[in-house]
Amino acid sequence: MNGFSAEGLNKVSEVLDGYVERGDVAGAVAMIYRHGKLVQVDAVGHRDRAAGLPMRRDTIFRIASMTKPITAVAALTLVDEGLIGLHDPVDAWLPELADRQVMRDPDGSPEDVVPAERPITLEDLLTYRFGLGWGRSSLAPRLFALTADPIASAIGVADAERLAPDEWLRAVGELPLIGQPGSLWRYHTASDILGILISRITGRPLETVLRERILDPLGMSDTGFVVPESKRDRLSVLYGPDSTELDRPATTAWGEQPLFPSGGAGLVSTVDDYARFAHMLLGGGALNGVRILSAELVEALRTDYLTPEQHAVSPFNPPLGQGIWDDQGFGYGVRIQTGPGAGIPAVGTLSWPGGLGTAWYADPENDLVALLFVQSANIIIAAEWRSPLGDDFLTGVYSALEG
Repeated sequence: MNGFSAEGLNKVSEVLDGYVERGDVAGAVAMIYRHGKLVQVDAVGHRDRAAGLPMRRDTIFRIASMTKPITAVAALTLVDEGLIGLHDPVDAWLPELADRQVMRDPDGSPEDVVPAERPITLEDLLTYRFGLGWGRSSLAPRLFALTADPIASAIGVADAERLAPDEWLRAVGELPLIGQPGSLWRYHTASDILGILISRITGRPLETVLRERILDPLGMSDTGFVVPESKRDRLSVLYGPDSTELDRPATTAWGEQPLFPSGGAGLVSTVDDYARFAHMLLGGGALNGVRILSAELVEALRTDYLTPEQHAVSPFNPPLGQGIWDDQGFGYGVRIQTGPGAGIPAVGTLSWPGGLGTAWYADPENDLVALLFVQSANIIIAAEWRSPLGDDFLTGVYSALEG
């Protein structure tokens, strides 16, 4: 069975069923590929508990931070075209980020600053090391309040400002950096800036660029910033703590074009759509004869750019993310397994989770793609970054491998 044991795959299904039966999640969709062939799909539980609607393979999920790798690839297509270089300063397109001041201490006063030693580059944004972002710093509350809708509503940022992209970037540009460009890794903000950069370089809306350069060529027809009325019945309910409903299909915040299309967390998708994106990366930038990105830039994307010092320090306040970089690194918008750890996943595996319950893995060593989609806004935070369901699923997938 493409190098999997039937017994092992059955255990994967049993694990998913167990989480649903215990009420830990309302439902889940899981998909496993090996050597480009579909091995198994599990759709268990409900996409809507109250209505009794079953989870389906084509259920649409809010993929949150799984948007980030797609945005990174879109930016890299501009490099392939020669519109910008990896090490080019972004000042020409993002003047709001020019001539930065940098805080002497990330946890200190925003008034105690020195000039930036160099401009912010595209690679700084791709590697989340431009000097700002979610995580440990005295500016964290101000950055979190700038979370783009509808993500802010989904994760409970009640006081988030509703700003269009240009207004948002002006607000970010008024803040000092918390570290010199390239010196520290911080989360999320860089991807939203990348989305604005892509739009300004191309002169087109971000969704248009994503659709023309990635989504349509790969056949990702259910991926976008909006769930149209014709597909609304396929959207899962978004659950929060104690099975509270945070977003429902009939009144979803993803029902109309967002004021700020978030390159960091704004997309919805399906397991089939995202599997195509993962296979494109495993295929060196091409899928089914359609090339999205050069092989050279895919290799650059899957390189760990974190320094030994950055590996040693958690970017978040403890206990969240403790040891996050012990056996993992960060490339261009993706996490790379850098050490053997427990052997799960294999070294070189690309991934990045979505904070509303979605995850994907593209393992070049085993030519394997695995995806697990649930819709529970507290599933990662409650488990201090890593979800027990995600770990159990991944352990089951690798335990089922036979060769």
